[in-house]
Amino acid sequence: MPCAGPAAARSEAGEVAGAVALVEGERVRLVEDLALGGASAGEDGPLVGFLLLGAGIEGTVVRVTGELPPPEEVREYERLRALFEDYGHTMPAESLRRLEAQLAELEPHWREFAAQGPRSSVRVRFDNGFVLDDADAAVFTGL
Repeated sequence: MPCAGPAAARSEAGEVAGAVALVEGERVRLVEDLALGGASAGEDGPLVGFLLLGAGIEGTVVRVTGELPPPEEVREYERLRALFEDYGHTMPAESLRRLEAQLAELEPHWREFAAQGPRSSVRVRFDNGFVLDDADAAVFTGL
């Protein structure tokens, strides 16, 4: 089933923006190299290296596992924004200036997150048999 909407595009920071929601059974392609560290030879085994999946590898969405929480910067912006709206009028001038400066610093992160919309995590079975679970859906594009 093809995904609806525009294809994913990269921001200047290299992040994928405007990604569309993926659905179970959809064929997808990894849009960037993905390095997975800490591979071990069992649950308690020693670390033996890391795995690198190259961009372009294809697979099928097995499950959409849920919405990802917003990044720390976005959560902090929302917390400070609520503080500003609820108590800003009662704050001393210097505290209010610091709060406004913090909000201004975090606002670009919040705007970018709001423009992307909710992001979900997925479980993908690649054609080579490898299964990637709880992956950010933004690193995949529909075929």
